[in-house]
Amino acid sequence: MEFPKAPTRERGKVAGVVTSPFPSSSSSSLLYKPGCSRKLETALQPAQGEGQRERKRNHPVIPDPKSTRIRSDQIRELIKDQRFFVASQHLLAMERDCSSDSGSKRKEDHVDHQSEIEDLFGLLKQEVLRIIRLSVSIAKAEPELLRDAVRTVAEQVEEDRRYTLEEKASGKAAHCRPRRWKDEWRSTVQESVTDRMKEPPFDSNEGLSTTAHSFLHMGKAMKDDLITVVKYIKGHYPEDFQVCSTYAQFYHKCFSAQLEMVAQFELGRKDTYLLLTWVQNIYPNEIRNHPILVKDLDQAHLGSLLPLRQIKQFEAAYLTNEVDAAKRSLANCLQLEVKKWAEGNEPPKLAGHYHSELHIDAIQIIHNKQKEAEGISAELGKQMSTLVLEELLAFLQSYKKALDIFMREKKNNQYFEATVVTNMNSCLGFQSHTEKTSGQDYIRVKIVNALTDIETAGCNVLVQCVVQELQPIFRKFTQRKWASCTDIIDEIIATAIHHVSTLRALKDPLRQAVIEKIHFFLVQEYISRLMKKKVSLRTPELQKNLSELVQQHASILCTFCLDNGSTAKWLGYALPSLAEIIKLQGTDTIMVEVGMLASKYPDISKEHLSAILYIKGNLSRNETRSILSVLDIGVTATLPHKHLFSSIRV
Repeated sequence: MEFPKAPTRERGKVAGVVTSPFPSSSSSSLLYKPGCSRKLETALQPAQGEGQRERKRNHPVIPDPKSTRIRSDQIRELIKDQRFFVASQHLLAMERDCSSDSGSKRKEDHVDHQSEIEDLFGLLKQEVLRIIRLSVSIAKAEPELLRDAVRTVAEQVEEDRRYTLEEKASGKAAHCRPRRWKDEWRSTVQESVTDRMKEPPFDSNEGLSTTAHSFLHMGKAMKDDLITVVKYIKGHYPEDFQVCSTYAQFYHKCFSAQLEMVAQFELGRKDTYLLLTWVQNIYPNEIRNHPILVKDLDQAHLGSLLPLRQIKQFEAAYLTNEVDAAKRSLANCLQLEVKKWAEGNEPPKLAGHYHSELHIDAIQIIHNKQKEAEGISAELGKQMSTLVLEELLAFLQSYKKALDIFMREKKNNQYFEATVVTNMNSCLGFQSHTEKTSGQDYIRVKIVNALTDIETAGCNVLVQCVVQELQPIFRKFTQRKWASCTDIIDEIIATAIHHVSTLRALKDPLRQAVIEKIHFFLVQEYISRLMKKKVSLRTPELQKNLSELVQQHASILCTFCLDNGSTAKWLGYALPSLAEIIKLQGTDTIMVEVGMLASKYPDISKEHLSAILYIKGNLSRNETRSILSVLDIGVTATLPHKHLFSSIRV
């Protein structure tokens, strides 16, 4: 009885089946009789439920190859219909029958049969491997077809193994085995990987360079395809195929070869960064350590995409290129800033403070280089951090030189003080960034010192602006009688207010530091003028009047400074104490007050005290000598030791 030809596979069939290139033999109409042992028949028993699965596909029932043989043209129809595993079983039975009957047939018939079998095996392998080549594409949509192809490959590999064992046992070689399907399978997988890793047409509209486009495509293809292998392909294969490792190794070799080729060319900054990012970060972290892939890829022992020696060369080139780029960018920032100073315009304000983008731009340059390198590897990030901090130090040194020139040559600029304040605010921004940045401590210390030098120079210039305008006013104290000096203190305060209004745009703690220096100058200069006036008042009444005037002026100066942010309360006792010494009449009470003054200001000398006592024209020499002797007694300081009197020349 002849079986009808298997109908063409419609549902689930992969299009483009290639018909066999081998001609049909005239022996295809022959039926083959059973000739295999029970052991071989058992080995070829289809998996349980196979018949049910095939019937669910609406295919006619094919006879069991253990009991009934079918013609070669029917096997061709099975292959054409992509029922590979069934075709493989019948073909194996045909191969075994041919081998067992070789001695009972004429040589010509045996050759014809063997030729037909080889043609069928060639056709089966061609179609099965075509499906294997499409595995990644069809794994989700055609799992049964892929499973059928994989089972066929596995069965043929197992048959090779069985023949090899029999050959060793019997010493007789089978001329048709091994057929090396596993080698063919590996080659097919490799070809499939190579095809899928081929770069698609370049689209410049994506905004990517050719290198970036290539890396992105290969990385995405490798990750997505390997996820498909793990989730949808791995389960079809026996464990000994190590299918995940096989695919992974081929993808790795393909990716690595492409990078090796790219590495032969002289790469620009961006492409060098891109290559290192893929080799050191994206590939190991996002592909090899992907949650779905990590277990299987660990078993594949993939290694790095490039040799370590080559990676180090690219890292060295990357560091050199990026540090040079940072240096140029910082120089451009400073050049633009200096140009703004020369224009003489009022600096902009932000939240009430004079503001410049200089520190923001410079810090952004440094920060971007650090983060970019850290994105490649932590070690490269550390190296970059050290190098760019050295560049920041060099930049700050250039910055100080430029600012020194401005402060020396542009004092007539309408917004001179505002510009200095702006740059001091920028220093605070640099300071804050340096404190938060990791790096070599010795470099950070040098950066902090450079910033401190700029801040100190700025503070001194701002204070000097106030001093230069106030000193001529203070000199009026020595040019007039004390009774007519009331308007002088008002003029001093008015002038100071003008400068302090600019200082309100200076951020703390620098603003506080400048105000305290101004506070110090006001107190010290007033004391100096009081000592240099060389006026001797002989009556207690005149001394009392002067004391009250000094007390009044001291209160005005102290209130002004404290209201504007000074915290130098230690200065507040000096003038009131001197006023009290001028007012007191008893030697003992004066000595007590002098002792209290010396305890707060240990740097007061006998010359300073003598100048104050000179005002008290009713003191005898002995009384003056007794009062001065208080300073010979060791007095315990009640305030932190700060110099107020030592810089006053009498």
